[in-house]
Amino acid sequence: MNAERVERAAGKKIRHGAMAFLMAGVMALSACGSNDNEEGASPSTGTPASESPSNSSSASPSASPSDSPSPAASEVKLTKVSQVTNWFAEPEHGGQYAALSKGFYEEAGLDMTIQSGGPGISSTQIVASGKAEFGMGQADEILLARESGIPLVAVAAIFQKNPQGIMYHKGKYKDISELNGHKVYVGSGVAYWEYLKKAYKLDKVEEMKYTGSLANFVADPEAATQIYVTSEPFTMQQEGVDVEYFLNYDLGYKQYGNILYTTEDYLEKHPDIVKAYVEASIKGWNYYKDNSEEINKVMQEKNPDLKLEAMAYGAQAQEPLIYGGDAEANGVGYMSKEIWEGLQKQLVDIGILKSAEPIDQAFTNEFLPAK
Repeated sequence: MNAERVERAAGKKIRHGAMAFLMAGVMALSACGSNDNEEGASPSTGTPASESPSNSSSASPSASPSDSPSPAASEVKLTKVSQVTNWFAEPEHGGQYAALSKGFYEEAGLDMTIQSGGPGISSTQIVASGKAEFGMGQADEILLARESGIPLVAVAAIFQKNPQGIMYHKGKYKDISELNGHKVYVGSGVAYWEYLKKAYKLDKVEEMKYTGSLANFVADPEAATQIYVTSEPFTMQQEGVDVEYFLNYDLGYKQYGNILYTTEDYLEKHPDIVKAYVEASIKGWNYYKDNSEEINKVMQEKNPDLKLEAMAYGAQAQEPLIYGGDAEANGVGYMSKEIWEGLQKQLVDIGILKSAEPIDQAFTNEFLPAK
């Protein structure tokens, strides 16, 4: 097995957990990243999204009754907004790019920019600073941000079941407690790992720093590693390594994935824009379900390192996680109070959250399309 090839295939896909965010959350918001790598922005403007709302309106001034309206005067002006994803363009963002490429955001009155996340990019800080109106992250990140004084509000949950998991060599383990005595590659302070350690008494695991490379995992048939079930299993399939995985959600850490969020302040001041954004995004996800091949080609233009075969695998693997569960009856994006309260309690129990605030302040289904 060529370790260097495995490392390249893994794409150094480092996804930091909620505790990593908590440590970064105390940094000055003025140090936030800019929108220099914006995608989907109008070629004629490089204006940061945070500056656009003050310069835009819902429509052009009306012509006087005696004048014939010119095309320019009758044009509807779009509201400039931006959203920051949690990684480079990939199937986990398929609905967002579908909404952009198919014109759903434009139909909703939005001039939308999608900024890719990536190493060192904190979408929570960018949104909190006003440099983007909307962000994408995990449910535990929302709760930790709020406790750190960043009042984010979840407005839709794309994944009913979070795709985070623990991967191991096929046939090696039947129960996660069997990881005791073996190496597990995991990010420092990842919230779900803290839960799993406590819930399954994983006190004898040899924790190894997760770097994004799968080479060490491949070389050790007894090792395990953190993954997204939509991605790394395909990498291993391509390398001829047989693997299985535990889905964290099924192990009891029930959190939503790829939460769409904004701030309390923006939601309060611009509920119409939030509604337009959420409805267009959900329309995009409904489109992506049956047209992933088309949209994957759009995303590959933004992320050429991710091959179409890998995207096809991801789109198929994530389908039950997005469109199943409560989404079957209530539509894509739906969130339940029970799931949010359960996650909050777990974070308090393991000491990551200090206290439990009223959970209704952390999420809302108000802006989801009527089912």
